[in-house]
Amino acid sequence: MPRGSEELTNARKEEIIDACASLYETMGFRDITIRDIGEKTSFTRTSIYNYFHTKEEIFLALLQREHEEWIADLEAIAGQYEKLSAGEFADALACTLERRGCMLKLMSMNLYDMEVNSRLENLVDFKKAYADALRAVTGCLEKFFPSMTAGNIQEFLYVFFPFLFGVYPYTSHSEKQLEAMKLAHVSYVHHSVYELTKSFVARLLQSFSLG
Repeated sequence: MPRGSEELTNARKEEIIDACASLYETMGFRDITIRDIGEKTSFTRTSIYNYFHTKEEIFLALLQREHEEWIADLEAIAGQYEKLSAGEFADALACTLERRGCMLKLMSMNLYDMEVNSRLENLVDFKKAYADALRAVTGCLEKFFPSMTAGNIQEFLYVFFPFLFGVYPYTSHSEKQLEAMKLAHVSYVHHSVYELTKSFVARLLQSFSLG
C-alpha cells in the first residue's frame, strides 16, 4: 500500500473513532448507529464500511485507543519517578484512571457486544493493547516494589484488572438511578474513580506488606 494511502486510511479511521467518542459522551452505546457516526465525519457514511464492518468494531477501536493512551500514562509514571511509596503509587495510578472514563465505561457496559460483533483481526489488535496494559502495570510494580514476587504481582493483576471492569457503575449514575436509590432507601455516598481506585490500590498493596 502506498504511504499516502496508508496515512489516509489511518486518518479516516481516527476521524471515525473521534466521531464515535464524541457521540458516546451524550448517547448510549445501543442508540448510536453507523449513520450517526457517518454524519459526524467529512466523508460519506458508506465509506465507513471500508474501514469498519460494524458499529461494534468502531467502539472496539475506541477502547483500544483508550488503552494505548492509558499505557502511555503508566509508562510516564515509570519513567518519571525512581521511587514511589505504596500511597504515592496508588495516587498516581488513580490519576491515570480518572482520565479514562470512556475506557472504564466501555469495559463495564459494552465489552461483550463489541467483542462478539467484531472480526477476529480487530479483536486480536485490541487484546494486544490489553496485554500491553498488563505489562505496563507489571513494569511499574517491578520498579517501585522490588520485594514483590512474581506470584505477588500476578495476584495483584488478578485482583486489580477485574476491579477496572466494575468501578464505573459505582462512580457514575443517571438521575433516574439516583432517584431509584433514594426511593429504595439505599444508603449511597458518591465516590469518584480517583477516590475508589486510590483507596483500593493502597489497601491491595498493603496486603503484600508494602504499605
